[in-house]
Amino acid sequence: MSVDGEVRQLRTEADEPGWEVDPDDEWGVAVIATVGRQLKLRREAVGMRAGDFGKAVGYGEDLVYKIEGGKRIPRPEYLERADEVLGAGGLLAAMKEDVARVRYPKTVRDLAQMEARAVEIGVYVCSSVPGLLQTPEHARALLESWQPAYAPEDLERRVAARMARREIYDRSPAPALSFVLEEATLRRRVGGTMVRRQQFERLLEVGRMNNVTLQVMPMDSGPHSGMSGRIEVLKFEDGTAVGRSDGAFNGRPTHEPRQLRILELRYGTIRAQALPPGESLAFIEQLLGET
Repeated sequence: MSVDGEVRQLRTEADEPGWEVDPDDEWGVAVIATVGRQLKLRREAVGMRAGDFGKAVGYGEDLVYKIEGGKRIPRPEYLERADEVLGAGGLLAAMKEDVARVRYPKTVRDLAQMEARAVEIGVYVCSSVPGLLQTPEHARALLESWQPAYAPEDLERRVAARMARREIYDRSPAPALSFVLEEATLRRRVGGTMVRRQQFERLLEVGRMNNVTLQVMPMDSGPHSGMSGRIEVLKFEDGTAVGRSDGAFNGRPTHEPRQLRILELRYGTIRAQALPPGESLAFIEQLLGET
């Protein structure tokens, strides 16, 4: 194989969409800068030029420089291969976990951190299945409908970030979770038949957990206080809480006690108008049977 032929097979920036560092994510920038610096120091310590190292790990020289300069997020396999080539004894490969977190959009990462601390979470969403309840296929179908369209790598990054939040179900002690979904949302044909069936099955699985209350707001119900959009309330062990609503306080998270009481009142009213949990699960079973 010719040298030119070998270079053409190396990964370039065009092959790596969606792995840019978000300049507004200070933590992410710091992590990737640290990882890049460690990679460069290790490479220079063994006397390896960037071009030769790039060929060894399957990347073009320009992309190696960008990763070492903290401008690009290295893939997990890049860190694994770099660890082998540079004889780092697992130190570079061990950075994969922090690097993986950087790939998640900052807003999703911040939300996941709050969910991981919460002892009680209440969610109402008027136009979609809440992210904590979505299957990967349902999430992907939703994200594929967004405009402007996500690049394939960015779309998969967002799906992975949403699925990572499901670790909340494995926590011990388990938090108390409650969800209210609109019937119209459940009837919307997101994805094909199998995607819908899998989503209904996931809702039933989660809805039967001891720490979860899942309710459906029927289409023939009257107007309610959640019709302006999403409502979320998260409560923490130290007695503090945070909430947000699309239709209140500019949609921003709030810790202010008076505003939290308003959100709790609205969410409580919504739950009172929705079908009881048992009837809600029976209704979802009916939809599953019709799919």
